[in-house]
Amino acid sequence: MGFDRRTFIQASVGVTVGILFTPVPWKLADDVSIWTQNWPWIPKLKYGEQLDKPAVSKLCDSGCAVNVRTVAGNAFGTEGNVDNPLSRGGICPICANGVQVMNSPNRVKGPMKKVGDTFEPVTWDDARALLADKLAAGGGKVAVISGDQTGTANEVFSGFLAGLGSEDFFQMPCDMQAASRAYNGVMGGAGQVGYDLENADYVLLAGADAFESWGPTVSNMKTFSATAAKYVFAGPVQTRTASVTARWVPVPEEGMAAFILGIAHHVLKAGKSVAAADFAKFRSVVMDGFSPAKVEAAIGVKSAVTAALAQDLLAASKPVVVPSGLSVAAANAAFALNLLLDGGMVSVPEFPKVIDSALSVSQRMEKDLLAWVNKGSNPAVALVYEANPVYALPEEFKAGFLVSFSSVWDETSEKADLVLPATFTYERFDDIQSPYGIAKPVYTAGVPVSRKFLDVMTPADFILGLAAKMDIDLGFETFAEVIAAKAEAVGADYDEEVGGFFEGETVVPEVATLGASVLARGAAPVRGTGAVSLAPYSQLIIGSQNVATTPNAPCVISNNQLVGTTMVVMMSGMTAQKLGVAAGDKVKLSGGNGEATALVKLNEGVLPGVVAAPFGFGHTVGDEFSKGKGDNVYKILTVRFEAATGASVWNGSTVNVAKM
Repeated sequence: MGFDRRTFIQASVGVTVGILFTPVPWKLADDVSIWTQNWPWIPKLKYGEQLDKPAVSKLCDSGCAVNVRTVAGNAFGTEGNVDNPLSRGGICPICANGVQVMNSPNRVKGPMKKVGDTFEPVTWDDARALLADKLAAGGGKVAVISGDQTGTANEVFSGFLAGLGSEDFFQMPCDMQAASRAYNGVMGGAGQVGYDLENADYVLLAGADAFESWGPTVSNMKTFSATAAKYVFAGPVQTRTASVTARWVPVPEEGMAAFILGIAHHVLKAGKSVAAADFAKFRSVVMDGFSPAKVEAAIGVKSAVTAALAQDLLAASKPVVVPSGLSVAAANAAFALNLLLDGGMVSVPEFPKVIDSALSVSQRMEKDLLAWVNKGSNPAVALVYEANPVYALPEEFKAGFLVSFSSVWDETSEKADLVLPATFTYERFDDIQSPYGIAKPVYTAGVPVSRKFLDVMTPADFILGLAAKMDIDLGFETFAEVIAAKAEAVGADYDEEVGGFFEGETVVPEVATLGASVLARGAAPVRGTGAVSLAPYSQLIIGSQNVATTPNAPCVISNNQLVGTTMVVMMSGMTAQKLGVAAGDKVKLSGGNGEATALVKLNEGVLPGVVAAPFGFGHTVGDEFSKGKGDNVYKILTVRFEAATGASVWNGSTVNVAKM
């Protein structure tokens, strides 16, 4: 049987157990059998009515629209929702393990405050009073860090923050932030960029690992399997996404903006233009600074390659270029090229706010958390909502009093002064607003579908109660009311028993400028001083910056990522020879503010001069499935700031590699 697109999707969407892309050694197989069969904490289901209830799962960055399977009101499984375009019947590896995570012994079972080096339980009333006192004493020096990219809970938190007199609301670093800062900021657009993959006939994935970890992965894979579009992947590593596309173009991560503008050079030469105020300057910048010879000299991509890609894009009726990463310059370059091609890039309108004092989505994305941390900011109080910055930031952030709203114990909770256990995603009202990358404005509201069995509270409800106690009027008493108001404002057919759903239309993207000045100064490749470039990559089976490895995942984590408890990094034979290491050697990677230990695996699907390392390992807090496995790649990243945009990025990070 051939490995065609349909086979690929059947092997990818909604499957987290039993499919191995590489053989697992017998010792690991024995460990897997122990992990997956000997779980004393698995709940025993009661007899009762079996129902499939539509819900939202906020475990992955994009959020999956799911059906939660319940018996007598207790959840026992999840599956994709065929009626929602975010899932179309599929489900990502993280959300597929939702019930296992919900019932994990790693859940925070009640509010806790730190006393010395230990935690002691407190009541919710005492926790609210303690935090109110800390906030009152803080004098407005308060910050919020959110790991939720798509939820209206951000309006509750940012509105509350405004009531305290602070503007320090931050999202965890994400692709959506770079895209928003490029499109809404530099280019003067309005709304959120989307990519119409369903109707595209040629797709250039400029670093976007669309079938593994980028954007709405399930929707991306469903589209890939159902259409005949030609896909090309460009990046430093031949990822699983690259392995099923028509072509992999090796491009260093730090050179992605130059690569895209090298293609734009040929497109401009073919006579394409855009009605933007700075088009003439943009054309001059690209034609002079990103000629085929200059691009080849800077990033090693031959002129014949950029010329051929430009020809393919020009020949397509609806091409689209999809960027990835934190670089505003790379996103800016991709959007400019898309506008020249007049293809499948669309503008997704933002939904209206329901809390007047809250930040809009684009306003939230303007804030740069890494830059704020880098300048040594030290708020009196920091509230962390569904995020794990202690683990997932390359640099340490500090706060006088740290509060963690989390459903599980993680590194941030362990460091916090007050831990306020969040209801799990199936136990609360919540919503998903147009995940970044989706081609239409989509709204999905979810309701509680499983009973609470711990002393937990929905974070937005806690904040609304705290706001009332501190005489800050947000206009609502409960988060259920907020969700109902949002659904009405959006136009969703909302029912408190089943949630609500809305799918709207996109608009034609319009910009005031192509960002010529930014691209002139910010698109040149910049890398660190280490021996080799670091190419970190994500796989949802390993986890995300917010969710650690889930219980069923060890079955499908291959020995390309982990052997025993040691992380695996991949490099080409040429790179290994240059570094004086061989396959199987144990090495130390030094970079950023830390070190990481790994085993070497040779892989000619890695660009020479690059070492590829997986995000998601190296947890020091967690359950038996995640804690103590591998090393944390975030700590060896180097944060720098783009010359033209000031945006903090870690592309171009380098490491030194030493044999141990």
